[in-house]
Amino acid sequence: MFSMPHFIAIIALCLLIILVFITKKRWSISPEKILFIERLFALSLLTMEILYHVWLYQTGRWNWSNSLPLELCSISLILTIVLLWTGNRHVYEFVFFAGIGGALQAVATPVLDLSFPHFRYFHFFYTHFGIILTALYFTWVKGYRPTLKGIIKTMVALNILLLCIFVLNILLHGNYMFLRKKPTSGSILDFLGPYPWYILSLEIVAFIIFVCLWLIFRKRSTRAEYNRSKKVAT
Repeated sequence: MFSMPHFIAIIALCLLIILVFITKKRWSISPEKILFIERLFALSLLTMEILYHVWLYQTGRWNWSNSLPLELCSISLILTIVLLWTGNRHVYEFVFFAGIGGALQAVATPVLDLSFPHFRYFHFFYTHFGIILTALYFTWVKGYRPTLKGIIKTMVALNILLLCIFVLNILLHGNYMFLRKKPTSGSILDFLGPYPWYILSLEIVAFIIFVCLWLIFRKRSTRAEYNRSKKVAT
């Protein structure tokens, strides 16, 4: 964390976000080509995740207590692939709120024991970038918009996930979603109090982040729509 490869990854993410934004009105290609690109990217994310698990198994690192896709970003990655393949708006809301929120935190404070040029470095940042960029692509390019209702649905889904994963952590002796202890390499959890209070603090932080994301990216009425609604009211 905060090494030169980490800073390079952060800079790369910022440049990619800017690229998606400035090209948002230039995706004037056929729907078939758009669908092909979306699904190709989905397959690249899936391939990268499969290769990661193959690497874990071949190096003797794979085990039930920490290798299942039960982290928030792992779940968000799976749903990102589903979103790219289906365009489902309900999936979009989870990927937008929980995916962006979780992936940004992971990129800012990566829990990694291997750095550039190892495969794990590229897997970690490629998949987390994929979550963030997909959510922004569906927002800026495809016209999807987050809603207040989406915040509530995402919070409910997260709490259901927390309960399920808490039970699985006990059964598997794991620490998925850091529900049993904080990561030793340091993260935002270090500022949120001791166990188990940091879990409640994290819920509050998540809600605040979701509201901020909604305020930034929500659909705004155009002046024409405002004037039209004003005329109807009078």
